[in-house]
Amino acid sequence: MARTTPHDPPQPDGRPLYWRVASLLLDELHDGTIPPGERLPGERHLARHFAVSRETVRQALEVLRRGGAVATDRRGSHATLPGAPVEDPASLTFPVGARPADPWAVDRATVAWEAPPPEHATALRLAPRRPTLVHRYRSATPDGRSLRTAVTSFSAVALAEVAELGRYRDRADGATPAQLRRAYDWMRRAGLTLHHRDSITQLGDTSAVRVTRRVHDQYARPLEITELVVDAEQDALVYEFTLPAAG
Repeated sequence: MARTTPHDPPQPDGRPLYWRVASLLLDELHDGTIPPGERLPGERHLARHFAVSRETVRQALEVLRRGGAVATDRRGSHATLPGAPVEDPASLTFPVGARPADPWAVDRATVAWEAPPPEHATALRLAPRRPTLVHRYRSATPDGRSLRTAVTSFSAVALAEVAELGRYRDRADGATPAQLRRAYDWMRRAGLTLHHRDSITQLGDTSAVRVTRRVHDQYARPLEITELVVDAEQDALVYEFTLPAAG
């Protein structure tokens, strides 16, 4: 049976200290301080945050794991409670060209583990036909006059450095919904400084344009490439990008 360490003071209500820490941490998961899918801070940070020993933090995390509130893999523990992530008002949505929340638009986004388009593989320095995480986005208005489609491929670096992206590999079946709107925030939280290069080209004699975004980090390592196609005659495309690394 789990027990607290001698470094932790006894509790007046008679319950082990790790139960109180588990309750406090669960409150932070419920109120969105740690959004669903986000990595939890490390044990050392949590020990300082709650003024307890690291052993007590481990015991509290075990309580939450048994209750299904957190899960742990080789990259650490992350929140698994259902619910929408808390949005940072200053964050940039993903992918490039994604609409703000629109109750009238029909959006669909999925991920697949597959070989990316050849030009994506070259940009991401992937071997030919090597699979990676590929994200597809489609947004259409009910009248069909405004259609946006985007295909994004992530590099091996992005999947290794950003735990939130790496966890999608096992469920990337091409059908499961996957709104990765906070992908750039996740990259920043992983300590990556994001640099982007966007190019816009017209598609033949049509009103449609293609926006190609390439993102790399402070070490010039490619992170992702997105190709968005949008009807410029019927729709307006506005985007910004200024995101230094977090912390």
